[in-house]
Amino acid sequence: MSQQHPLAVGDLAPGFTLRDQNGAPVDLGEVLRNRAALLVFYPFAFSGICTGELREIRDDLGSFEGDDVTTLAISCDPMFSLRAWADREGYFFPLLSDFWPHGAVADAYGVLDHEAGMACRGTFLVGRDGRIRWQLVNAAGERRDFSGYHAARARLLEESPVPHDG
Repeated sequence: MSQQHPLAVGDLAPGFTLRDQNGAPVDLGEVLRNRAALLVFYPFAFSGICTGELREIRDDLGSFEGDDVTTLAISCDPMFSLRAWADREGYFFPLLSDFWPHGAVADAYGVLDHEAGMACRGTFLVGRDGRIRWQLVNAAGERRDFSGYHAARARLLEESPVPHDG
C-alpha cells in the first residue's frame, strides 16, 4: 500500500468541496460553521465491508450525527455510482465523490492508496474549529470499530455544547 501518513489529532483539517450522490456541492467549511463533521473515507461503493460499515451508520444514524455532528462518507467513486448505491441501500447522509481530481481529498488527509487508486478506511472527527479531534485509519480489508468515535463525540459535546432553543 502506497500512502502518506494520515493526519493526526490536532492537525488542521484540509478544506474541500465535493459533490454528493445527488450532485449537490458540500463544502467542509460551511458544514463546520454549524457543527462538527465525521469524515468516513472508504474504498469502494458496492463492496462488502464498505456496505456493512455504511449500513451500521445508516441503521444507527442518531448515534453518529445530530445537532452537533454531520456525517460525510467519502470515496473515489463517481457520483453516479454513489447515487445508485445510496438508492439501493437507503443511505440518506451525504456520500461524497472524490473522483476528480482522483482522490485529491483522500490524499490531503493521508489516506489515499496511490497504487490501488482508492481511499483507505480513514475516519476523522473534525471539530468546528477545523482541528481533527479523533482519527482512526484501517487498511482496506479491515473493518473499522466506531466505538472510539462515540467516546470522542461525547467529549466534543462536553467541550462545546450545542445551544438549544427553549
